[in-house]
Amino acid sequence: MAALLGLVLGALLGAGQYYVLTTSLAVDLTARPEYAALVAAGPAVLGLVVGLLAGRGGAVATPAAAADEAPAEPDHASALRLLALLQEEGRLIDFLTEDVGPYSDEQVGAATRSIHESCAKALRDAFALEPILSGEEDGDVTVEPGFDPAAVRLTGNVSGEPPFSGVLRHAGWRVTSVTLPARAGVDPHVLAAAEVEIA
Repeated sequence: MAALLGLVLGALLGAGQYYVLTTSLAVDLTARPEYAALVAAGPAVLGLVVGLLAGRGGAVATPAAAADEAPAEPDHASALRLLALLQEEGRLIDFLTEDVGPYSDEQVGAATRSIHESCAKALRDAFALEPILSGEEDGDVTVEPGFDPAAVRLTGNVSGEPPFSGVLRHAGWRVTSVTLPARAGVDPHVLAAAEVEIA
């Protein structure tokens, strides 16, 4: 649960950063897609990792009692499965742990496009998503009485009682179903197996 909360909060932070940079500060991130990916996705991944660490609660890993016994799934197993899936499909962990300093902007941009496509496919396969509010961003929207404040965040000059009229800055996301692949018989903390080629 802590990992999911961290992922959601990180995603919100990334979306907020992206919005502030592109609107308030007028930064053109389309010219630098590698920065756009880091601005938008970086906080989400960081939030996931922090949530995973918080969810561990300082527990110490112990070896499995027997080789044929599958290790018990920790509370944060679903977050680990998601991270493993993003690594398997898009090599996201490799990308985020790589020092991209020596590479040119064009090289990083080309790598980011491939990683974005693969991770987006993995996300679509694992989650059915729908917007919380319908309508176009930057269009007018009315928030009716009885709205869920956890699902709709009001900003700006908020006073009085709903209905509230405003501008839709982000439609939000809600997960309607989750289909994370099972990883039976695999230690959930192993996100990607080490590969050794024997000559």
